[in-house]
Amino acid sequence: MTGRTRLTLCSAAAVMLVAFCLVPLLSSAGWLLHAAVLVVATAGAGALVRRLPLPRSLAPVVQLLVLAYLLLLDFVRGAQLAGVIPGPATLDQLVRLLRSGLDDINSYGTPAPDTPGLRLILVGSVALVALIVDTLAVTYRRAALAGLPLLALYSVGTGLGDGDLAWLWFLLAAGGYLTVLYAEGQDRLSRWGRVFQGAGRFGGGSAPLTRGGHRIGVLALAVALLVPLLLPKLGDGILGRELGHHGGGGGTITAVNPVVSLQSDLNRPDNIEQLRYTTTSKHAGDMYLRIGVSDDFNGVDWKPSQQKVEDVPSVLPQPAGLSTATPRADVSTRIVIGGHLSQDWLPMPYPASAVDVPGDWRFEPGSRTLVGDKGQKTLGLTYTVRSLDVEPTAEQLRAAPVAPEDIRARYLRLPADLPAVVRSTALAVTRDAATPYDKAVALQNWFATSGEFSYNTEVRAGTGSNAIVQFLQDKQGFCVHFSATMAAMARVLGIPARVAVGFTSGTQQFDGSWAVGTKDAHAWPELYFEGAGWLRFEPTPARGTAPAYTEQEQKTGPDGTEQQPTPEPTVRPTAAPSPDTSCAADGCDSPQTTVQVAVERKSSWPAVGVLVGIGAGVLLVVLLLIPMLWRARQRRVRLRPAAGGGSGPVELTDAQVLAAWQELVDSAWDLGIAPDEAETPRRTVSRITTVAGLDGEPLEAAGRVALATERMLYARTSGASARLGSDVRTASEGLRASVGRWVRVRAVLLPPSSVRLAWRLADGLEAGRTAVRGALWAVRRRVVAGAGRLRRGRGRG
Repeated sequence: MTGRTRLTLCSAAAVMLVAFCLVPLLSSAGWLLHAAVLVVATAGAGALVRRLPLPRSLAPVVQLLVLAYLLLLDFVRGAQLAGVIPGPATLDQLVRLLRSGLDDINSYGTPAPDTPGLRLILVGSVALVALIVDTLAVTYRRAALAGLPLLALYSVGTGLGDGDLAWLWFLLAAGGYLTVLYAEGQDRLSRWGRVFQGAGRFGGGSAPLTRGGHRIGVLALAVALLVPLLLPKLGDGILGRELGHHGGGGGTITAVNPVVSLQSDLNRPDNIEQLRYTTTSKHAGDMYLRIGVSDDFNGVDWKPSQQKVEDVPSVLPQPAGLSTATPRADVSTRIVIGGHLSQDWLPMPYPASAVDVPGDWRFEPGSRTLVGDKGQKTLGLTYTVRSLDVEPTAEQLRAAPVAPEDIRARYLRLPADLPAVVRSTALAVTRDAATPYDKAVALQNWFATSGEFSYNTEVRAGTGSNAIVQFLQDKQGFCVHFSATMAAMARVLGIPARVAVGFTSGTQQFDGSWAVGTKDAHAWPELYFEGAGWLRFEPTPARGTAPAYTEQEQKTGPDGTEQQPTPEPTVRPTAAPSPDTSCAADGCDSPQTTVQVAVERKSSWPAVGVLVGIGAGVLLVVLLLIPMLWRARQRRVRLRPAAGGGSGPVELTDAQVLAAWQELVDSAWDLGIAPDEAETPRRTVSRITTVAGLDGEPLEAAGRVALATERMLYARTSGASARLGSDVRTASEGLRASVGRWVRVRAVLLPPSSVRLAWRLADGLEAGRTAVRGALWAVRRRVVAGAGRLRRGRGRG
């Protein structure tokens, strides 16, 4: 394998290693294999052009054309003529797909769904970076500069992805870059001359340089990985990152998903104070501070929808759905943001009626939130919010009319492929509830108490359909799971719902103020009831407080009669059907209802990421087994018994004698005794037996093999008999007995002599390259000769 070929392969491998840090950005890792195919194709195109007698500046041009065509073929094949020829509509469809991907970037949090637009952007970006790295490192031999595009790709992946595996992404990226530098250095040394390569292919002149480079690289990686462990750890969660942004024109908000960031805040080792507030509310312990709202449920996750924004009015509009008949109290709250909370969205109690805040802010009427404009952040702010403490009664909520059509159309939307278990569970839990309000309370109480759910912040965050099904099955999660699942079930039952994110009330201090920390970050569902508007519910056990209007004083039964409350709901779903144990053998006074909810346990194919990981593992195992399998096959072929042609002794051919000799040499090489092509067979055997300390039968067998080889080389006939193979085995057994167990294991699993396979492949590639180059030169000569004859013919004419 030539140095340039090795450098090409290392450059492509380095890009794919760095690309692994982008895996957490999408919910599926299938795009990574797609990108690998494009990277290999682009690198192959560059390698082919560089082997031709063409200017090297043409290599990146050809690579770019190949990459562009493959992207068109993969993503917009339907717009091409006959599926392969780019047509007039191809570019238009590609632009639409790119715009769709950009919209998805603004709409989804990580991990985002594997949409065609996002896949095009990711795959195309990785392949383009690979092209730039190949151009710098291989075409123009500037391997050090190739680190810049690799750094750009690494920065994007680690900046947007999950930080839990940051050490692994750094290890892969740094290892890939060092591999490129090493390959480029080896190629540079190989062109300095033979002195650094030793005698033939077995020389070790460069070993000290190689070992030194290895040690420096490993030491640098170790220092880079271990030093950060000794430094204070800084984390970013929902409290330390931007929750959304909007265009400079201020027309719309395109928010990222705040729900998926809660877990990092809740799992912080210490409770860092984010803000303090004082309030005139009589129910300060029940007051939540909203940051944002996720109202779009697409089956993949709950996320904020795109909203119109406007200037902040001096008095905010009347809250949607809140009538004058609903009891409420005016509340004033003064909030002081500390030195840790820097974000776009302003924490406020809901529903706010007026806000006095310094800086540039915009108002989003649908969610009644304020978002910073022109880079405005919450850090260090002090502001006052006037809000309403809405206090509807249970009777009023039971009598609430149907929500308006615009509310129902927007907040009842569900994905078409919502798992049936979500609907069946919601119906089972609320089977005895007559009104939407009673159904909402039944859902809240089932999650918080009777459903036997447990609070666990170590469960993987997720708000999509699959996460909801897993949550219903395992019955453990944190506020994200409880709020998202209850909101989805409420929509199934015809109750408009959304998911809010913010803080619980915090902890009251001695001076009467309330301190809110990272541990108070929370998510909860908001349900809509006409006359009262959007009301919060609290399904998460051991977190926050249940609103007063969910404490039922009386409950209306299905027949319209009033029933006395029970200490806890009688609706108690179970994960599987249970026997009827409501009455003992001596009877019972009153019937009890047990709702049986069977959680679907449908078998599904593993995620694409798991399949890719399994495939990569299998490929790695196969690559590791290739040297051992190839070496075992070579041994069988070389020592294959000779076929007898008659009754007399069988004499081996020259090829068989040479194969036996080669097997003896390679057996010694596998056990640590490298060959030297400058030595005669007799001298080689003398060196091998001396180093291994052979004596007795193994020594004599090795001598017979050397003698037969010299006769084959210098005499008319070798006179070697069929027992030469047995002599090789005897000598090899003696060699194995002279070394330790680890050397014997290494000789089987990773035999050094298997490098002959790489040499054979490199020789084949070189022969093919020479043949192609010769054919091209022949064609060129014919074209030139034909052109010359044509010119001479015209001159005579």
